[in-house]
Amino acid sequence: QVQLVESGGGLVQAGESLRLSCAASGLTFSNYHMAWFRQAPGKEREFVAVISRSGNSITYTDSVNGRFTISRDNAKNTLYLQMNRLKPEDTAVYYCAGGVTIETKARYNYWGQGTQVTVSS
Repeated sequence: QVQLVESGGGLVQAGESLRLSCAASGLTFSNYHMAWFRQAPGKEREFVAVISRSGNSITYTDSVNGRFTISRDNAKNTLYLQMNRLKPEDTAVYYCAGGVTIETKARYNYWGQGTQVTVSS
């Protein structure tokens, strides 16, 4: 079955960096657009970034543009999110998602279990 497994979350101070990974199995990774979403306590799940199947099309939400970088390695079936200059408002559970349609809404076919990112001030 399809599995998306996130890793790399943790507790950091404001201004520091983290790199999230999402290892995919059970699907042909290069056939899927991949995205990162996040959900803070009491809030709806929100779009963070998306990368197309080939990696040549990328979109970020405004609040992370210039600080976060999404990338993928189709040979390793892995999605990444490099997060720099982290802020307390970035605190959330981060989810990776895969789908056949590239979009910013949470309508992807497959989801990981999430990894917690906590940024202290």
